[in-house]
Amino acid sequence: MTDMRVEALDVHSPVDGQLIGWLPMATDEDVAGSVLTAREAQPGWAATSAAERGAALKAAAQAIRTHATDLANVIRSETGRPFASAREGVLAGVSTLEQYAELGPVHRGRSLLGAHDATDLMVPEPRGVVVALTPWNDPVAVACGLLGAALVTGNAVVHKPSERCPHTGVLLAQLMVDHFSPGVLQSLTGDGTVGAALASSPHVDVVAHVGGTATGRSIAAACAATGAKALLENGGNDPLLVDADVDPVWAAGQAALGAFTNAGQLCTSVERIFVHQAVSDEFLAALCEEARRWNADPQPLVDVRLREHVHAHVTEAVADGAEPLVGGAIPERDGAFYPATVLDRCTPDMRVMREETFGPVAPVRVVPSFERGLAEACVDEHGLAATVLTASMAHAQQAWRALPVGTVKVNAVFGGAPGGAAQPRRKSGTGFGYGPELLDEMTAVKVVHLGQIQPSSQANRAAS
Repeated sequence: MTDMRVEALDVHSPVDGQLIGWLPMATDEDVAGSVLTAREAQPGWAATSAAERGAALKAAAQAIRTHATDLANVIRSETGRPFASAREGVLAGVSTLEQYAELGPVHRGRSLLGAHDATDLMVPEPRGVVVALTPWNDPVAVACGLLGAALVTGNAVVHKPSERCPHTGVLLAQLMVDHFSPGVLQSLTGDGTVGAALASSPHVDVVAHVGGTATGRSIAAACAATGAKALLENGGNDPLLVDADVDPVWAAGQAALGAFTNAGQLCTSVERIFVHQAVSDEFLAALCEEARRWNADPQPLVDVRLREHVHAHVTEAVADGAEPLVGGAIPERDGAFYPATVLDRCTPDMRVMREETFGPVAPVRVVPSFERGLAEACVDEHGLAATVLTASMAHAQQAWRALPVGTVKVNAVFGGAPGGAAQPRRKSGTGFGYGPELLDEMTAVKVVHLGQIQPSSQANRAAS
């Protein structure tokens, strides 16, 4: 029998390379039709009360919570992320939707003090049609942030999940779509060509993208041509500074957590480490022990393509003089596994220090002073996040003011209060990605002046 299926996305397990399944690729007609449907549905959704939109979002969050285990299992099969961590990400997405369900109805404009016989207002309005292009490394949590903020403010959304986790995106859409008016939320599957077609549509008002830098730049160019707003988080090259006055064993635990969690596949993973020479020997010894512990229960990278990218960074660094203390070699086993790797003697010109590796690699540079480490950490084309481990309040103050990034964490590689939002800089993107500020990104302010009709001079004379 002839295979009649359309062009498809084949998804393979990162654990053993076996085919998990396939999904049809959206066509140009699918893209155009989805955008048109969203355009037609959006005015009615915008006219729905903010309270009703919030209630719909809350119902969608509950549906996702009910099926959190199902989503976590799909994420694990497609991306290799451990079940517990995947489920934690799903529940983080639920919390984000619930947060926006509460924040949306109280999102407000303001009045202006004008003439006594007039009213002046600044009113937030939905921008229109939002395209959300979301990644594979934390697919539900990230998608819920963008979808939640866009929907609760009255926009219609066309969502395309990463081609590395399309089944996750399909299930998420199935759980959410029925809670909104027809056409308000749609999901398309496809690779980068589908994302590019959505981003370049002249009928789209916002393109929100979380993913790679090169893709982000092409989206920014497309938005410059169409006039759409680009909302981008494009990864980073996040530094970790280890001061001379901290416990080097504790610091190594923090470094390992930042570099090896989710096999280094987080936007805010630690990508380069600057350690004070006074504690460098103990720090490196402890970091190597941490790496061996992480390697005892390895997690695969999402696919072999990413592993090739990671290994290229490592092999180039070794060729240029870096010393692999742990890891650094592709294991002889099925799947896309790569070991937690510690590199000593790294220099600023190495690609592993200049670019986002996005794998379980900890490149270490020993520096003679905190000031030297801070100066080198500030030299980067990205600007997402940074971490500083120090017992000195003066050094903490100096560092958070100097580091040209959107988020600075002192004495913890992860963490932060709910609702926090930051603006990535330079190659890392533009615009707020979370928090109440994301509601501002999804709306445009309209200034309204309501004046009174003044009686004409003729009418005044006739009345007299």
